Amino acid sequence: MGKQQSTEDLKKRLTPLQYEVTQKNGTEPPFKNRYWDNKEEGIYVDIVSGEPLFSSLDKFDSGTGWPSFSRPLVQDNIVEKEDRQLFSVRTEVRSRKGDSHLGHLFDDGPMPTGLRYCINSASLRFVPVADLEKEGLGEYVNTFSHEPGHSMTNLANKAQ
Repeated sequence: MGKQQSTEDLKKRLTPLQYEVTQKNGTEPPFKNRYWDNKEEGIYVDIVSGEPLFSSLDKFDSGTGWPSFSRPLVQDNIVEKEDRQLFSVRTEVRSRKGDSHLGHLFDDGPMPTGLRYCINSASLRFVPVADLEKEGLGEYVNTFSHEPGHSMTNLANKAQ
């Protein structure tokens, strides 16, 4: 899906909120969005292009009401731009192929990155670990354990 889709096609395929967020740089309400408290293991992809963006292994509860990640799954799939709206300078986060507005990047996240990618659920589609192969994302299966509900990180922590 690497090419840009027409406005008409996107309006047909996306919900009004998904279109507003991804194409008009909108923001969905905190705590009233699909993935802010999702605890399932899997990959978050761009709702427009399907490019892999974030992993549940890097997701954390920032208390903001939006999905927050400490780093992207594939750095090359993320574009950072200066955003001077709302009387301040922020770093906007967009997807490379889809050019979707995803959210913003802040420097108040957990170590070791210290980063918080604050992302709108409306810009994402979640692919559970069990569906990665059939969704063409099989290369990421090995980042998760084969035991349901246990990430490699969780297994490593239990061993300590």
